Amino acid sequence: MAFHGEAGHAPLAVVVILDDITPDRLQAIDRFWSTMWRQKTPPDDRLTTPRRQRMRRMLQAVDAHYAGETYRAIGETLFLGYQIDAQSWVGNSVRETTIRLVRDGVKLVEGGYRSLLRRPRRS
Repeated sequence: MAFHGEAGHAPLAVVVILDDITPDRLQAIDRFWSTMWRQKTPPDDRLTTPRRQRMRRMLQAVDAHYAGETYRAIGETLFLGYQIDAQSWVGNSVRETTIRLVRDGVKLVEGGYRSLLRRPRRS
């Protein structure tokens, strides 16, 4: 069977490093295997729905930030219905949330996305 239009039927091999994130690697291999054989891919439970929604907002915020938008413009776009005047913007919780979304989005874009691939663990 060919995988995604690749020619040939050569078998593939996987080398798995045995360390503290081996369970994550094995789950990724399982998902890859299912995709390769066009089976139903098991759901990825590493990201909860709220975490996935926050990640989406982080990426929207960082895109707007890189495009030169102000925090206030980003906040008003992300949190529709919040029309905040200049005087109340400084102490507003939407401002703080927007700044955190941009900060965390920048970290995500600059390589922090790898942390999304790891299952949360207790220390």
